[in-house]
Amino acid sequence: MYRFCKLKTMIFWVCLLILATTYNDVTAADAKKQVSVELETTAQSAILMDGNGTVLYEKNSHKRLPPASVTKSMTLLLAVEAVEQGRVKLTDAVSVSENSWRQGGSQIWLEPGEQMNLHDMLIAVAVVSANDAAVAVMEHIYGSEQAAVEAMNQRAQSLGLADTHFANVNGLPVPEHYMSAYDTALIAKEAVKHPFYMELCGIKEYWLRGGKNWLVNTNKLLWWYKGADGLKTGWTQEAQYCFAGTAKRDGLRLISVVFATPEPRSHLRESIKLFDWGFANFNAQSIVLAGEVVERVSVNKGMEKEVQLVAAQDLNLILSKGQSKNLQKKIVVDPQINAPIQQGEKYGELLILRDGKEIGKVDLLAEKNIEKASLLRSLQNMVSNLFALSK
Repeated sequence: MYRFCKLKTMIFWVCLLILATTYNDVTAADAKKQVSVELETTAQSAILMDGNGTVLYEKNSHKRLPPASVTKSMTLLLAVEAVEQGRVKLTDAVSVSENSWRQGGSQIWLEPGEQMNLHDMLIAVAVVSANDAAVAVMEHIYGSEQAAVEAMNQRAQSLGLADTHFANVNGLPVPEHYMSAYDTALIAKEAVKHPFYMELCGIKEYWLRGGKNWLVNTNKLLWWYKGADGLKTGWTQEAQYCFAGTAKRDGLRLISVVFATPEPRSHLRESIKLFDWGFANFNAQSIVLAGEVVERVSVNKGMEKEVQLVAAQDLNLILSKGQSKNLQKKIVVDPQINAPIQQGEKYGELLILRDGKEIGKVDLLAEKNIEKASLLRSLQNMVSNLFALSK
């Protein structure tokens, strides 16, 4: 009996030791996992998002805060879209109004009645965050600053920005003017689709007024950080230091936004911290390239029997390193579509799922035009189909 009790005691202690060892191993693994995802920032509000809109990290990202000159991320978006749509030209002479001349803060010291071409004005807004140039540009495009503000709020609504409201075009402190880090990231997500926008933001230095004024970009990450290519800095006493940054490495696009960091250059330091964490923990996996044929669909009553559908743009997914499994592709498209078919028109979507949850998608567009068939051609197709079925 004694030996049996002793044996039970030994078994108890051995099991306890095994459990303790196992617990330590699990705890260590959990701690390691926690370290890999733990990220702290001095910003009151922050977000790290990939180019598809996937949120990788956030801190109070929907908090409404004064954005300072990060406001101009939207100002520039509307101006670039106006250029792309042909509503204005880069060679346009922009006249300086009394209103634009009165703007304080960062400026290029425009004088009432002075004229400068739109291209130089946009560079001044993007590179040195010129408040006077921002107002002059938007007055030129919309006729008045108030009309421009209304357009900015409408564009914010179209982008689904729930925590953004503009009261001016440059971000100088006024009541009821606020943005959130999340909304700002969505603006940046839209901005990177426009090559001209990114060209403006990527200018490091520029000589204005025929070499009389030297502009140096306030975004120092263009020099300091590999892959950095945008987007907009900001500071006021009320807003503190703010930054919407973009960077791309090995096909992975990251968007970092920090609001209300406390001291000079802290907005850049905190952005680097977010970028470093993102690039260290995630990879971009190419799913499909723009123009690549994804599907063929039957065409009803067309001059041709089928049309090829191609990807509207590159689709790169962001995945945790070592976790590229369990991906599924799903094509959503009608099995048959009616002619006429217009090249570039959307006829479906390619969805990427992981464990049944959508993590990315791209529109599928018609590769070419297909005209509606004549009555004679339709009859020929019917006869051809009948013979095919009888075989």
